[in-house]
Amino acid sequence: MSSEDKFTRQTLLDVQTLTPSLFTLRTTRDAGFRFRAGQFVRLGVEKADGSVVWRAYSLVSAPHDEHLEFFSIVVPGGEFTSELSRLRVGDTLLVEKMATGYLTLDRFIDGRDLWLLGSGTGIAPFLSMLQDFEIWERFERIVLVYSARSVAELAYQDMIHGFSELEHLAEYTHKLTYLPVVTREQAPGCLNARITQLIENGELERAAGLELTPEHSRVMICGNPQMIDDIRQCLKARNMNLSLTRRPGQVAVENYW
Repeated sequence: MSSEDKFTRQTLLDVQTLTPSLFTLRTTRDAGFRFRAGQFVRLGVEKADGSVVWRAYSLVSAPHDEHLEFFSIVVPGGEFTSELSRLRVGDTLLVEKMATGYLTLDRFIDGRDLWLLGSGTGIAPFLSMLQDFEIWERFERIVLVYSARSVAELAYQDMIHGFSELEHLAEYTHKLTYLPVVTREQAPGCLNARITQLIENGELERAAGLELTPEHSRVMICGNPQMIDDIRQCLKARNMNLSLTRRPGQVAVENYW
């Protein structure tokens, strides 16, 4: 078990079940906890025998929020989510003091257009970024692509559609194009194919009214490892490569299981 100096004890404020396999949770925030939009932190749940189960979650909340918010999938038979799903408002959750992760804007040294490609709970870090000021100042166009199996699994729609009503973002939100993608059913206003297919056949760019080019586009991808590999191959064919410290590029990724 981690020693007490590595985590704080926070109180569960709210749990929302979206579908049988998806839920959001909100906790109090320690006054000293700092993170950059796009990072993740490990959460711990104490079991009845006193041991602690840990799992990493991206923060949905903005760096300036007074609470912490997370978006989780229920893993069938998964030790962490089965413990987590037993928790009720008022219960304690352990939150590590150090946030980490490289899916942050400093992965890119330049770029005009930012493409955020998220599937499932991989949308979380992008929601944090879009509530933060930096992303709106830095890029001329932002394309948020959110892929889920069904319309019911597209979470945080009110937040996404509400950015333009936030006072500090009102003058910037014309920069955002939101493209929901639903893969297992036809839905009005949603694209209906895997993101890789939409890139390969040009449909994603047509829907965004913007080209994906190495010169202007910077792409962040967050989702399961297979989705990330597939999209990376697609982008590589267009001379868009992973951005590394020693070799700045056009693509940044975060695996999300």
